[in-house]
Amino acid sequence: MHARLTGRTRSTPRVVPGSCLGDTTRGNAYSVNDSADRPDLDHLRPEGVDDGTVAAVGKLSEALEFVERARGHLYEFHQLIGHADLLLGDAVDMLTAGGHTDEATRLEREVLGRNVITGRWTFQVVEDFDDNYWSVFRSEERRVRDALQEGKRHVFEAEMKERRRTHGAPGPSARP
Repeated sequence: MHARLTGRTRSTPRVVPGSCLGDTTRGNAYSVNDSADRPDLDHLRPEGVDDGTVAAVGKLSEALEFVERARGHLYEFHQLIGHADLLLGDAVDMLTAGGHTDEATRLEREVLGRNVITGRWTFQVVEDFDDNYWSVFRSEERRVRDALQEGKRHVFEAEMKERRRTHGAPGPSARP
């Protein structure tokens, strides 16, 4: 709706007067004493950081966000399989109580408590993922942000917000 009212498309960046968004030579143009209609200091581009670096660190952080989502799905998988195994145990008990011992015995032997990957239950898959991939990825993303952006998170997104929001309007304010 904003794009229709202003005649701009969503992909057209807005240059904010007095800001350095897109200017790789000056660092940020905001000071600590600027009004509340400016981004907070935690999201301002550090002095001397160029557009390519901000974009690269933003891409790295986006990749981590996808890993975080995958981790959530892995935990969901862990919980779904665990719940399914409990339900299977109930079914085995009900089949046994109903006199269907051959079916119950086979299910108990072949499926109940079975490893989902050779030698592993889902909790072991989750632990291995956390220890050997997720924690390393998070640590490396943090290391790169610390080295290249003074540890600041979401600088790319903060600059996008500044380009896209309507300055001075109460709804699209710079800060909460």
